Amino acid sequence: MQALDTEVRSFQRTARGLQESIGRVIVGYEEQIRQVVVAMLAGGHCLIEGVPGLGKTRLVRTIAEALELEFSRIQFTPDLMPADITGTTIIHATDTGDRAFRFERGPVFANIVLADEINRATPKTQSALLEAMEEQTVTIARQTYGIQAPFFVIATQNPIEMEGTYPLPEAQLDRFFFKIAVGYPERDDLERILDRTTVGRVPKATRVAERTEIQSMIRLARDVPIAGHVTRYAVDLIKATHPDGADAPDITRRFVRFGASPRAGQALIMAGKVTALMDGRLNVSYDDIREAFSPAVRHRLLLNFEAEADGLTADNILNEIAMKTRPEGGPGG
Repeated sequence: MQALDTEVRSFQRTARGLQESIGRVIVGYEEQIRQVVVAMLAGGHCLIEGVPGLGKTRLVRTIAEALELEFSRIQFTPDLMPADITGTTIIHATDTGDRAFRFERGPVFANIVLADEINRATPKTQSALLEAMEEQTVTIARQTYGIQAPFFVIATQNPIEMEGTYPLPEAQLDRFFFKIAVGYPERDDLERILDRTTVGRVPKATRVAERTEIQSMIRLARDVPIAGHVTRYAVDLIKATHPDGADAPDITRRFVRFGASPRAGQALIMAGKVTALMDGRLNVSYDDIREAFSPAVRHRLLLNFEAEADGLTADNILNEIAMKTRPEGGPGG
């Protein structure tokens, strides 16, 4: 038991150090930074959405600086091809003068992959990430190549610039653990951003953890126990997003076409376990599940035309669902 307590304290200390290291570079956005850390320590991928100029790419670069992991950036453009991501087989001359095929690995073979402006590439190119995100492998010409763990895809996209963009299909959206919304900074944060970024010496993140430590933290998170009533609460939240469900609230029946998949439930449970460890606990609470509900489900909810006409967002509906879905024994946890 003492060894386990030591592991929990080490997890909490490293996770807190990672957030602080990122926070020395990225002003504000404490909630978004926490969400990225939760997703990574759960072994999941992130989609970060926000208008241009908010520091989305800088946030991902800072995370890579704070971790001793191999980092690569892929700038998605309409002319980007799948082979530009996964790699390709080429013919090369051997030492004996013969010719042979050799696989040249693409930028997806890294621990942290930044898919910058992912919705600017065509669906064919976007789909090149599907196998890597789900199976952590790449298959080229019937040959499968593994990607070294840990493996995180952190994608960014702009929600407002529609010309020349290709919305991500639901199948790919579902593979993202969290969708993280980045908004405009508050007045004080904006002033601090200008002070930090218009001087000669820009702050840098300090290294906090290396690959084996991150892998150990991911394994520890999976071993955290969760009570049956907390799991049932997560199930109730997911079922409440299904418009054809018997217990679906009115707002779901009226505005939702398709609800969240089982992957959303997996994300809720894993995020709850990581959040508990980050707070120094070995038990997952209702609040841990509630905290993960919007980032885990907002991109998995497909709204109907009536919702769009009324100006409703997925977050509006999820907030209402969270209010109406009560856990066993009331609102506590």
